[in-house]
Parts: sequence; structure tokens; C-alpha cells
Amino acid sequence: MNNDERTALIQHENKMIRRLRFLVDLTFATIAQDDSMTLEEGWDHVRALKGAAVAMFPGKDETFDLIYLPRFSRLLAERFRAN
Repeated sequence: MNNDERTALIQHENKMIRRLRFLVDLTFATIAQDDSMTLEEGWDHVRALKGAAVAMFPGKDETFDLIYLPRFSRLLAERFRAN
């Protein structure tokens, strides 16, 4: 692999990481701010996010579970205990 190919791969991966961050932030904000959302709908959003993340980064199911699942679990627990 030459330098140009390596640079292109790195740029592509960085683009995918930025997309994933955007989707995570959007999902988090949607769950936090949509007062009409139910707990089940919140979990549906998290499952959809995980599906998108695994589509972008195949084989990274466990990584998603380690990094993002606790964050969304806390958000959903806080939000729906308060109601």
C-alpha cells in the first residue's frame, strides 16, 4: 500500500468516525429533548444507532456496547425515572 492509498483510507475512516459522532449526538439529543418519546421508543433509537454503527464499522458490536450503551442506558434511566 502506498502513501496515497493509506492517506485515503485514513481520511475515509475519519469521515466515518465524524458521521458516527454526529449520529450519536443527534440520537442523544433526540432522546433527551423529545418529551413525547416513550422508553421503548428511546431504546428503538439506540438499537437503530447501533445498527448504523455496525454497518459503518462491521464487527464492532462489542465496541459499541462498551462505549455507547452505558451512556444511553444512563440517559434513559435518568429521563424515565424523572417522569
